[in-house]
Amino acid sequence: MAGSLLNAVGLPDLIADNLEDYEALALKMARDKNLLAAIKAKLAQNRETFPLFDTDRFRRHIESAYETMWERYQRGEPPASFTVAPR
Repeated sequence: MAGSLLNAVGLPDLIADNLEDYEALALKMARDKNLLAAIKAKLAQNRETFPLFDTDRFRRHIESAYETMWERYQRGEPPASFTVAPR
């Protein structure tokens, strides 16, 4: 889950494959204030452009999903998987 979120915010270099790598990365960031500042700056920049932070887009997509579910229900169709087209 954490790896997926890190990818979604454009910080895949913070993904650790094991506990030892995680600890080494945490220590590196704690000891290198410039590195930590660069990571924070990149996250702040990515908040402006990455879909994870686009709550209006999420709202449009979930409303579209609710509309699709309601339309299926009104037609008497059983629940089924579907995808929401990008908006």
